[in-house]
Amino acid sequence: MGFIFILLSFLVPALVSLLLLPKTLRFGVELLGNSLRRSSRTRRGLLLDRVASETRRYEAQRKGRKEDDDWEQIGSIPPGTEVEDGTADSEWDGIVGFFHPFCNAGGGGERVLWAAIRATQKRWPKATCVVYTGDHDVDKVAILKRVTDRFNIQLHPPTIHFLYLTTRDWVLASAWPHFTLLGQSIGSLVLAYDAFTLLVPDIFIDTMGYAFALALSSFLFPTVPTGAYVHYPTISTDMLDSLQAGGQGINAGTGSGYRGLAKKRYWQLFAKVYCNVGSTIDVVMTNSTWTQSHIKSLWGPYRIKRSKTNEIDVVFPPVAVEEVTEAVEVSEESEKKRGPYILYIAQFRPEKNHRLILEAFASFVHSKPNLPAYPDETPKLVLIGSVRNSHDDAKRVYELRLLAHELHIRENVEFICDAPWPLMLEWMNKASVGVNGMWNEHFGIGVVEYQAAGLISVVNNSGGPKLDIVVEVDGKPTGFHATTAEQYSEGFRKALTLSPQNTLAMRQRARKSAERFTDRGFADKWLKNTEKLVALRIERASK
Repeated sequence: MGFIFILLSFLVPALVSLLLLPKTLRFGVELLGNSLRRSSRTRRGLLLDRVASETRRYEAQRKGRKEDDDWEQIGSIPPGTEVEDGTADSEWDGIVGFFHPFCNAGGGGERVLWAAIRATQKRWPKATCVVYTGDHDVDKVAILKRVTDRFNIQLHPPTIHFLYLTTRDWVLASAWPHFTLLGQSIGSLVLAYDAFTLLVPDIFIDTMGYAFALALSSFLFPTVPTGAYVHYPTISTDMLDSLQAGGQGINAGTGSGYRGLAKKRYWQLFAKVYCNVGSTIDVVMTNSTWTQSHIKSLWGPYRIKRSKTNEIDVVFPPVAVEEVTEAVEVSEESEKKRGPYILYIAQFRPEKNHRLILEAFASFVHSKPNLPAYPDETPKLVLIGSVRNSHDDAKRVYELRLLAHELHIRENVEFICDAPWPLMLEWMNKASVGVNGMWNEHFGIGVVEYQAAGLISVVNNSGGPKLDIVVEVDGKPTGFHATTAEQYSEGFRKALTLSPQNTLAMRQRARKSAERFTDRGFADKWLKNTEKLVALRIERASK
């Protein structure tokens, strides 16, 4: 622990100084970077020898068998295309480091990671993908099996390897009960340094939102291009605005008084440092238009000062659209299987705002709506979500059950915790409406799954669900937007009282809308941006 504190006492002031006074400590930090390179050369050699050995063994095992059709070459630049210095781009054989300390978590962020690695492997078959992870309890075989089982993503085993970090606890929110934003950012510096002591990659990509880790890489290793896939900004103007009276979100109205003023100043100072950090990253991708807008407003002016010319690009995350459309029918016949059921798939976390949806549903039920399409059935709200291993989440579900009782809708609400995927698909087949209650959801994978299943969505009038997902198709709506309980209630009524013809037409438009968020669409845009990193690496290495 003493070493970590000594390291922090150097890294944090050094990074801040580098951000604010770029020339002050650059030479000393680059010396440290060169030292890390030298110390990881042996591991690099051993890793590449292992890749070669596993490749020979793998090819021997597959000899005489045709490669899976899914393993075709993909990319916006055809294999063999020459780049400016004459190097065959598809022949590039460097090491791409993916910084994802929780790679075995099995969520939407992890789906992005594995889809990105699969695309990278296909585009540059001679490159090696290294994942820096803190999941010590699982080995490579177990991780890849989970990737296949959970996401149906097939990876090429010989060219993917895992390096295990020992300092992951430093980025846990529980490790920083106060000044959490700053604490986790400092923790990411420790974690990144841990990664670099194991291996210095040729390209360094963060897919979890640790911008400070990328900044540290930029200063330690100027020739190593950095890339960020940003799911949501660590801090945003909306967060700052939410502190005011009448604000939205879990921090709404906490900016009053001396403590509130102190919190506001702290967030403003952190935002300034965060903006400087973002200006160091070579290639930036965001998962939605909403995230792009915030990242542009925060990082854009600072990136211009640092002459970062690559645009901040929207790369929609891959969603299991094909899997859902295959499992859920949308037709006149399937309409007979659906009932007046409203489905909400979301973790039982405070920001998902289940309370708002319960209140809206109570208002809808107590209005005794006339539903001609469902004359003999009672409306039902089905809440499906995972419960994290914490007392708070379990307590939250208990409190929501109590609220349903108090609102006199207990018989109309069903809670399903930690549902397996087949059960979720079963409800997508039976439900008519999908709802999302989170304010400023950065994207909304669950909403895309609703659309793929043909559900009519009633979503919050903000963030990704509003800007990217529940949008018009062929000039007609694919769902409804709402903010208040009354508006949600009205959205439920509209969705469940459409004529049979309009209902089916809207379901089909929703499914068409979901086609924009496939694995292939993600891969194409991911490679467009990763090709920039490879080109930068080739250019910098040649100097």
